[in-house]
This record gives sequence, C-alpha cells and structure tokens, in this order.
Amino acid sequence: MTRFDDAVGRYCYVPVDGVEYRVYFEQAGTGVPVLLQHTAGSNGQQWRHLLENPEITSRYRLIAYDLPYHGKSVPPVGVNWWEQEYALHQEFFMRFVVQLRRELELDDAIFVGCSMGGHLAPDLALHYPGEFRAAVSVEGGIATHVDEPFLRYLHHPRVSNELKGALMYTMTSPSSPEAFRRETGWSYSQGAPGVFKGDLVYYLGEHDLTDSAKDIDTAKTAVHVLSGDYDWSADPTVSRALADAIPGASYTLMEGLGHFPMSEDPEKFTSYLLPILDQIVAS
Repeated sequence: MTRFDDAVGRYCYVPVDGVEYRVYFEQAGTGVPVLLQHTAGSNGQQWRHLLENPEITSRYRLIAYDLPYHGKSVPPVGVNWWEQEYALHQEFFMRFVVQLRRELELDDAIFVGCSMGGHLAPDLALHYPGEFRAAVSVEGGIATHVDEPFLRYLHHPRVSNELKGALMYTMTSPSSPEAFRRETGWSYSQGAPGVFKGDLVYYLGEHDLTDSAKDIDTAKTAVHVLSGDYDWSADPTVSRALADAIPGASYTLMEGLGHFPMSEDPEKFTSYLLPILDQIVAS
C-alpha cells in the first residue's frame, strides 16, 4: 500500500506593492498556526522534517513557504525581473510575511524564522507589534555587519552551485546526522543564480536592531531567541546580544547544533523548539 507524507502543498496569491506573487507553501498538522521562514538562498523544504513529526503536528499547524524567487515560488508574471539585480529588502520582506499571514487567515499565529528569518522575527515584533502572538528567532542576531569572505563567490560565472552546498555544510554541527547535513547542503545547490547573494542585502546589511531592540514590546509580541553553539555565521554572541537587548525576551543556547538546526538535526531541534511553542501558547 502506498505510503503518503502528511504534508500537503499548494499555491496562494499574495499581493504586495501592486505585484501579485504566486507563493508555494506546504502545511501539516492542526492547532495553533506556526509560520516557518527558511534561510537565505534556500526554500521551505528545510522544514520538511518538522512537518513529518506528529509530536509537533498533533498540536500545531505548520506552514512552510517559499519566499518569492525561492524554490517553487518563481518570479512574478508582469515583472521584468531579468532586467534588474535581485535584492531582498527589509520593508518588502516584512510586508510580504504579514500579507501572507493575512491571506491565509492565520489568526493568533506564531512566526518562526531561521537565519535571515531569525533576523526577521524581531523586526516583525518591532514594526508590526501584535501581528503575531510570538516571534521565534532561530540563528538570528541583533546585527551581522560582517565582511563575509565568500560573498563575492555566491554569484560568479566560474563558481557552481556546489560551492553553496559545501559552504553551508560547514555551518552544520559535526555531531548532526551526516545524511541530514548533506541534505541541508543539497537544498542550497538548487537555488537560482543571484538569489543567495541578494538575500544577504537584508541579512548582512539592512537588519540592525542595535539601537531599537529596546523598543520591542514583548507584551504584544513575545520574542524567543535560539542559537546553535556550532553556528559560525550567526555566532551565539550576537544572538545573545539580541535577546539581552529586548525587554522580556528569552534566550536558549542549543548545544550540538549549527546554523540549520531544523534540517541538520530535526529531532534535537524539536526538543528545544517544542517547549517554547508550548510556553507561548500557555502564556
């Protein structure tokens, strides 16, 4: 007998700034909705192991989407995207996620984002207070204005997508299951040219809560920060600095995890994330 996965995928249309984006998402589970944002240069498949985990889906409705220009969310019709360099800007990023939540009618939803999604979590809490009941920052930080030495190689005609996969592999923990570490890198080898580099416009540039983190009202949107001790991109020190700067925010150091906890070691990551989700709902 054929065995089917519990996750179901489909498309929805999300209008932002006069452009209609055809957005792919997968969902599984019932209960409190949890919107899942992938990392820079990748797509929603990073969350697939959580969507297959009944320990979570028995209590939460998980929705993992592909940001426009990522994965199955191909460039929008009517935009000459090939005539301009792709760049992800903070204002669009926030408006898109908020509009997606509204289009899917996810009332009282929780936002969980990793890496650039981890940066976005507190940005949403600051600029859209109350839009989400809580924002969970995974591998995010207060700011990451660093000169990444690999940046110029992320979109170069003499460099293949294998480099992206290999580079991301180095951000995983050596104690994570090898098959999952390889799968994490595999997803990066599928990205469209220029998208990874373009996402870093937001990740390495525009995101900066150094002076404004203190203004986040956690009574309207609770903020929880998680970081892996093997993450060399969003070092735990910048994640801890983010949590310390937000009144009422929590911080959790995830031992034995790297920059992609949900895909490199989903079982261990679940042991950290699930208690936080339960805490959010209980409070």
